[in-house]
Amino acid sequence: MNKPTKHLSIIAMAVLATFQSQADVRINGFANLSAGVTNEDVDLFGYTEDIDFSSGSLFALQVAGDIGDKLTATAQIVARGNDDYSAVFEWAYLTYEMSENSVITAGRFRLPVFRYSASLDVGYSYHWITAPQTVYDVAFNNLNGVRYDYSNYSGDFEYLLQFSYGNYEDDVAGGVNTGSNVVLTSFEGTYNSFKGRVVWGRGDNVFTQPVLDQNIAGLAAVSPGLADDLAIDDDPGEFLGFGIEYDNFDWFVAAEWTEVDIEDSFSPKDTAYYVTAGVRTGKWTPHLTFQARDGRGDIKFLDRVAQLPAEIQPTIGGAVTGLQALFFEDYTMTTVGVRYDWSTSIALKGEVTKYDNKIEPLINPDDPIDTTLVNVSVNYVF
Repeated sequence: MNKPTKHLSIIAMAVLATFQSQADVRINGFANLSAGVTNEDVDLFGYTEDIDFSSGSLFALQVAGDIGDKLTATAQIVARGNDDYSAVFEWAYLTYEMSENSVITAGRFRLPVFRYSASLDVGYSYHWITAPQTVYDVAFNNLNGVRYDYSNYSGDFEYLLQFSYGNYEDDVAGGVNTGSNVVLTSFEGTYNSFKGRVVWGRGDNVFTQPVLDQNIAGLAAVSPGLADDLAIDDDPGEFLGFGIEYDNFDWFVAAEWTEVDIEDSFSPKDTAYYVTAGVRTGKWTPHLTFQARDGRGDIKFLDRVAQLPAEIQPTIGGAVTGLQALFFEDYTMTTVGVRYDWSTSIALKGEVTKYDNKIEPLINPDDPIDTTLVNVSVNYVF
């Protein structure tokens, strides 16, 4: 056991001991035990042609304790298979109930970006094995900050308004993405079997990655202004999302659409969506999902390249184009799956997904193209 893990265990025990002595403690947990294999020797979301039992698996505990009548402390500890099941604190926050309609949360919590953000790791909470990657695989997830929730209803219409502020830091694409002054607001409404939501956010972003940093440093020696344009260094980014759902308990159809844009940088505008539908018949839920991501835009800053001396334009232009193309994404996925509710706390799932990469020829020869992924999982809560 390494030192960070020891420290984490000591902290966890101290927190639990404090809760037990001062609060009514509630301990819940969930787990996803998943396996997957592709039909080709490629890496698709952590899966290859050798069957893998760790990439999509995790085990988690959530501890909550009431501190007085209106204050609650919550911590969530998650051990992921793709991280050798090293336990980390995903969430640690305090919740203050201002009234029956208003709640303030402070600490580290899940950013309420998507329909299933709050239960993203809880595979039991939805019909898929994994929530659609095109939409849910983003460079920001948990927020360190504060959130205000206001919920109410008018007749048969129920609604939830959330406003969040803080910062985040996440690993993505072999680098580190940091966001500061993050503001996000979302509105979700439910009327009978219909549900809709809209979300908007912005933040100042910094992205560092060894290969990217090296290339930008090389460009800075020739054109500091061009290098500054390409780098994500305290650049504003925006997020926009919409969701709609109809669920009458016998069958359902839902969709989400998102757009992420850091305009003044090498990063292309990413748009993504999914459409899913399923039927519940007894303990069985067969379902079908189509999803797509388009992160391949026009090459930026070629006008800046044209202002450089003619003899270096081909070299610099090639570097600027190649650097941006490395981060292009354009693919679709079609998933056919089934969920079987073994009991009120255990679900068995199986899926077959067809992945189609639209970028040809591939910028990175290791990227998958026309690949089929087969997954099975056991999801349970306790």
